[in-house]
Amino acid sequence: VERASAAQRAWAARPLAERIELVMQGVARLGEMNDEVVPELARMMGRPVRYGGEFGGVNERASYMAQIAEQGLAPIEVEDSGKFRRLIRREPHGVVLIIAPWNYPYMTAINGVAPALIAGNAVILKHATQTLLVGERMARAFHAAGVPEEVFQNLFLGHDTTAQLIAAKSFGFVNFTGSVGAGQAIERAAAGTFTGLGLELGGKDPGYVMEDADVQAAADTLIDGAMFNSGQCCCGIERIYVHEALFDDFLAKAVDIVKGYRLGNPLDPETTLGPMAHKRFADLVRAQTEAAVAAGATPHIPVFDSDDGGTYLTPQILTDVSHDMRVMREESFGPVVGIMPVTSDAEALALMNDSEFGLTASLWTQDPDRAEALGAQIETGTVFMNRADYLDPALCWTGCKSTGKGGSLSLIGYHNLTRPKSYHLKKVTT
Repeated sequence: VERASAAQRAWAARPLAERIELVMQGVARLGEMNDEVVPELARMMGRPVRYGGEFGGVNERASYMAQIAEQGLAPIEVEDSGKFRRLIRREPHGVVLIIAPWNYPYMTAINGVAPALIAGNAVILKHATQTLLVGERMARAFHAAGVPEEVFQNLFLGHDTTAQLIAAKSFGFVNFTGSVGAGQAIERAAAGTFTGLGLELGGKDPGYVMEDADVQAAADTLIDGAMFNSGQCCCGIERIYVHEALFDDFLAKAVDIVKGYRLGNPLDPETTLGPMAHKRFADLVRAQTEAAVAAGATPHIPVFDSDDGGTYLTPQILTDVSHDMRVMREESFGPVVGIMPVTSDAEALALMNDSEFGLTASLWTQDPDRAEALGAQIETGTVFMNRADYLDPALCWTGCKSTGKGGSLSLIGYHNLTRPKSYHLKKVTT
């Protein structure tokens, strides 16, 4: 960390165009490793190889942040007259700590790594123990491209050491993606240090299918959003509300989709649904599902033959659910979704907001004005219409309530990875 701090000033002094070029060369080197990366991901966290890894998203996000860097980091010119020059510049924080999760280990990491380096920060990457090879791959790629080893470091850190470093004011900014409990631990470690924090924590993202929706498109997208990556998505769909006029049709289509999944070895190209990353994650989903069924919920998917009672978990759709059930309130982070009928926008809005989390909400309608008006009332970070489970790098990725604070990507992402510095220059003294 000391070496990173010592190297950061020289890195920040390099021309912006040079930093952008080196970062994008690092991304390209990472892409060249994709044939090795994809099976590594299957072995580390279970995503099927048929989906080809994460490089498409990594490249899209890094490329966009490179494209807008000059605009995002440009000074705000207030006045440049014969008497005064007044402006606000963007200054890098210094050393940025990025604590990345295992579920989308490359895409979540690049959200911070690329813009932080472009903005002139040194970066320390601490990756999840589930996906340690990801950090090694990224460091190897960026160093091969010419980013100095001290400027971008991948470190293996335990929770205690990480907390001690944060408490010692080792970083100008900490970006974390993970659980609410871990986010609270980071806030406690940073207490009194005035270290800036960006925290993307839990979610329980809702989908709402209105009476004028394209039912097939809604079912295809929302069920994919609930089940893809074995439901292990930060912005995965975890609860669905459907207007009563479409409920039976939507449910039938949803059940058909899930029954068509092939649960199996993620190294098999025919597998469409892999195991969960760890047995304890699967156990949580099973416990939520069993508690809901015991309380009156109806399961619609028979147990798959490949369900081994461990990490290989049958995807499940539940109806006759209520917000009294854990499966509709707690983050599941697995392949289960509850579906409820509603009679109006007002009922759907009350249910969508009845959550401690707020990351995304997915609205399905043919009326953009209706979606925007309803979206204004939803307590969330992103409102989708007729899509779900997508991160647009031009828009700020952010949340509210227990989902956390701050925001990455977009122009606002650069503002969070830098601090403002004002210049008030008086040119005359008479």
